[in-house]
Amino acid sequence: MSFSIAAMAKAARKASFSVANLDQQQKNDALEAMARKLIERTDLILSENERDLVAGKENGLTDAMVDRLRLTPSRVEDLAAALREVAQLPDPVGGMANQTIRPNGIRVGKMRIPLGVIAMIYEARPNVTAEAAALCLKSGNAVILRGGKEALYSNLVIAKCLHEALVEQNINPDAICVVPDPDRTVMNELMTLSDDIDLIIPRGGEGLIRFVTENSRIPVIQHFKGVCHLYVDAAAEFDMAINLLLNGKTQRTGVCNALETLLIDAVIAEQFLPLAAQELEAKGVKIHACEKSLPFFKDATPATTEDWDAEYLALEIAVRVVDDFDGAIAHLEQYSSGHTEVICTQNYSRANEFTRRVNSAVVMVNASSRFSDGGQLGLGAEIGISTSKLHAYGPMGLESLTTEKFVVLGDGQIRD
Repeated sequence: MSFSIAAMAKAARKASFSVANLDQQQKNDALEAMARKLIERTDLILSENERDLVAGKENGLTDAMVDRLRLTPSRVEDLAAALREVAQLPDPVGGMANQTIRPNGIRVGKMRIPLGVIAMIYEARPNVTAEAAALCLKSGNAVILRGGKEALYSNLVIAKCLHEALVEQNINPDAICVVPDPDRTVMNELMTLSDDIDLIIPRGGEGLIRFVTENSRIPVIQHFKGVCHLYVDAAAEFDMAINLLLNGKTQRTGVCNALETLLIDAVIAEQFLPLAAQELEAKGVKIHACEKSLPFFKDATPATTEDWDAEYLALEIAVRVVDDFDGAIAHLEQYSSGHTEVICTQNYSRANEFTRRVNSAVVMVNASSRFSDGGQLGLGAEIGISTSKLHAYGPMGLESLTTEKFVVLGDGQIRD
């Protein structure tokens, strides 16, 4: 029997009605069951993941993509832990806020409700399959998961585990749908199914996100790329700045919250750059340096305008000396992707000014860009990061997967 994405979407829509009516305990029990099933099936999950890894290497996947694709026993444990963490989070569905009493006596409030059916389109990230499923279930939504061909076996086996758990909990397994056909035509059709799908969240490279944005008939959460900056202010503590630089750039390179550009105030450039050069060289980081910073690095490549827009996702970084604080702000205004910006400074007023003037989704003072993550920010596992200022901005957790409806309570009032 041939696969039909339209039929899958209709099944997800039907399941969304029952999932929306689950109470908090039912959803939490299901998430706990899903976490247990992932641990129980670890060997099977790793076996199927290895099939994807072998094929990916044969097809020339980049090191960054292979890293995102790879599952290990500890990463499976992390997935299960993420599901359990979501289970412990407050349930946003049904909450009432901003209740007011109008002059005629009616009480007006807003209640949080699920969005309905969410479609995820993503690349070589099997962790998304479990994390997105958990967040959508907890927020009362059904989800359609369309992963890339690179992770097909991994995604399908994770979905099998989640479905087994849902069936055990007497929940319609169509609440979590994984598309078994990675053909582009299936994705193209999915993006037209506006009657049954309420929101699309793409996660992956800039090309994928732009394609979805330009071709979807369904609202899209956008996150084109993460060009994250660290600005080392004139009042920075050097040891702290080096730690933030190394953690942000080298702790894990193939992720959107890794640093891609280092900005240094000209006042401290001659003192700070030799330290940065030594540490980056020791880590094997390739440098794209501006004219002023170039002499401080061995074998650095002169930076071009394209480097200020680059998301390397590798052991590479662009380095630029700016005249002053305003110069750093001007650079961010021109080149920021709206993801995450960090300032390292001991100047309290300068830190406050940075947080006020920089309007990226996440703005940090003296903390690593790697904390720009839903789990690290207290949201539990995130479903994505929005760099478009719609109903959600930044890492998206449970509340971002709901909307609000007006609830009006009266006592027989009629309008004159």
